[in-house]
Amino acid sequence: MLAPALLLPKIVTIAEQAGAAIMKIYEAGITVETKADNSPVTAADNVGEAIILEALRELTPDIPIVAEESVAAGDIPEVGDRPFWLVDPLDGTREFISRNGEFTVNIALIEGRQPLVGVVFAPAIETMWWGAQGHGASMRKSGEVKAIEVRTAPEKGGVAVASRSHRDDQTNSWLTAQGIDETIAVGSSLKFCVVAEGRADYYPRFGPTMEWDVAAGHAVLRAAGGRVTTVEGEPFLYKKPDFRNSGFIARGA
Repeated sequence: MLAPALLLPKIVTIAEQAGAAIMKIYEAGITVETKADNSPVTAADNVGEAIILEALRELTPDIPIVAEESVAAGDIPEVGDRPFWLVDPLDGTREFISRNGEFTVNIALIEGRQPLVGVVFAPAIETMWWGAQGHGASMRKSGEVKAIEVRTAPEKGGVAVASRSHRDDQTNSWLTAQGIDETIAVGSSLKFCVVAEGRADYYPRFGPTMEWDVAAGHAVLRAAGGRVTTVEGEPFLYKKPDFRNSGFIARGA
């Protein structure tokens, strides 16, 4: 396997290729179908995933890939104790359908049940974030690249980023208990990136998610100096049964 610093620019390119194909569909018009779990899926999900899978198999043929649409179709590789890729070709399908631009291409490499490398690309807003453990995190917006890092949260209060589509009473109760009355609402894995940039201190999520929903954002946040724990404060690990997450708290320093 290539070293993280060498993998990152290649994964950035793969995300760009998938994002370009997704944007063609976004601009041409969207046809929505429903998966077996009643969640929406579009042609962009499938086209983006096909591009990413082909490129990752060429780049790292010995590393298994767990990808959202493939899993939905019953293609679930046995990852064992090896590193593996987690891919969400279009995180924020509801945002994609509503055309608010807050959807992302997510690619992450998991090693030792932790995210080692991650790329989050929001093609509609021309912004990308990437990072690798031990190598820091960066973002590129409209062609300008800069390093990013988390900020130190105050002892009480601070700013939280919350889901645009999944805000619930448990989240509101947690924000109140923390003394947080300022929130930023965004969709998809952009929430991790807002914390990684140092624009917010926390991202609490109490509803269920899948590992491919969060791994790339977690990788960027981790590389920027932040962390993700379970609601109980335990380490947030990957390769869980069915790749399903319970609640978590993402935070800066």
